[in-house]
Amino acid sequence: MSATTADLPTGPTEPGADGSARDMDVAAGLLAAARSVVLVAHVHPDADALGSALALGLGLARRGTQVKVSFAEPDTVPESLRHLPGMALVVDPDELVADGSDMFVSLDVGSRERLGSLVRVLDACPMSLVIDHHASNARFGRYNLIDVGAEATAVLVARLLDRLGIPIDRDIAENLYAGLATDTGHFRHADADVHRLAARLIDCGVRPVDVLHPITDSHPFGWLGMLSRVLDGAGLVPDAAGGGGLVYAIIDDAVRDGLRQEELDSVIDILRTAQEAEVATVIKQTGPDAWQVSLRSRSSVDVAAAAAALGGGGHVRSAGFSHVGTAMQAVTRLCEVLDR
Repeated sequence: MSATTADLPTGPTEPGADGSARDMDVAAGLLAAARSVVLVAHVHPDADALGSALALGLGLARRGTQVKVSFAEPDTVPESLRHLPGMALVVDPDELVADGSDMFVSLDVGSRERLGSLVRVLDACPMSLVIDHHASNARFGRYNLIDVGAEATAVLVARLLDRLGIPIDRDIAENLYAGLATDTGHFRHADADVHRLAARLIDCGVRPVDVLHPITDSHPFGWLGMLSRVLDGAGLVPDAAGGGGLVYAIIDDAVRDGLRQEELDSVIDILRTAQEAEVATVIKQTGPDAWQVSLRSRSSVDVAAAAAALGGGGHVRSAGFSHVGTAMQAVTRLCEVLDR
């Protein structure tokens, strides 16, 4: 697909929520016209954020576009994601010149705040595009491709690559598969179209065990001790969420014992298996009185709405928010919101 800037709308797209064909055409046209693009994932990127950025970056680079991929925090790619193809595209955020690219593209980023320090690059770029699937997305780009029905941002990137006529090879497919598998809970929350996309990616050469093992099935030995202490201190609020129940665990600096953020993120997948709780939350210390609260629900509870009420956001079954105070105050606030 070829396009020039003259072919594109002159103002922001309407704030649709379904990733319409028009929005997809606009996004593809913007990307086709750009000579240089910076692709940005959210702070502390997960497999969907970084995998989507790398997949799109590899595809655009093969069209001759100058591509840089980055994120504000941490200062290196999380160890669990370093095996993903395309790491040569990743640059330190300090290397990004604010006015150095034609176009700024965020992937899986729900708000300006989730860009961290790279919001300066967004504000300086003449063109910006937001690609995301979170219902809570603030639509902070000049152009926005938002589809709340898409199970992962990787789904939207796959559609964009097809619209641009860029073949999905094994390297691109591995990045897409990483985002697709992790954001669907290893396909527990995936419809038939997602399974068909996964099959297509496997046909491109993806070996699921090779892609997913470093992300979800590999931890340092110290993780076992941390997990033991955290689970031993877990609590249950059976009356929360309208009687559905809330299970919670707190990871403070002492319990963390120097483990990386990505190791802590895996705890909630174990906590959510408690039969007595529809909602699981892990409260991770990030400062003296600062905490990051992660939420998961099994089926009936919209944790994205709960997180939004507390200043955060996310998906219906996976969300989060930041909290200042004590960890138990976060539990109390969450229970109040869930019971509304």
